[in-house]
Amino acid sequence: MRNNKKTSYSIKIRPISISDYGAVLKWSQDEIFCRANQWEMNRDSQKVYSWWQKCVNNPAETFIRMGIEFDGNLIGYADLANITDDSSELGIAIGESTMWGKGIGFEAAMCIMDFASRNLGIKIFEAETHESNNRSRKMLSKIGFEEISRVGSEIYLGENSRLIQYRFNFTI
Repeated sequence: MRNNKKTSYSIKIRPISISDYGAVLKWSQDEIFCRANQWEMNRDSQKVYSWWQKCVNNPAETFIRMGIEFDGNLIGYADLANITDDSSELGIAIGESTMWGKGIGFEAAMCIMDFASRNLGIKIFEAETHESNNRSRKMLSKIGFEEISRVGSEIYLGENSRLIQYRFNFTI
């Protein structure tokens, strides 16, 4: 964690593994999470397993998915996508919707950005969220991301929502 504020819990970013499947299956049965992340609801457990197996075993040079661990339990994932020499797109998904709004996404974002900066030389982070996703917008603002454009729209929680693009220059 980068901030100096004491918390009563611990956030850790770690590699994902096939043993995380139970947590992922649980997220796939959470209607709120599925609607927010455009996951198909009530997906067959074998399809969820196959998808997760691909996430774990098919690393790409321009994409990294890490697990977000909270008090020893996998509760989400952090993505670095479209990785170039010094930039990447940041993505955070908290699978346990009961954990939303507690600052865990902020802590996870800071951890993955610190990891990317120290290990990959990433200095510029981009992010995108839905205009109606107030929690995500608040998190990005708190980190210091600046809005750079509003291009496109997608369905978010059942309603069409404009997409907002952000950028942040990270320094250790």
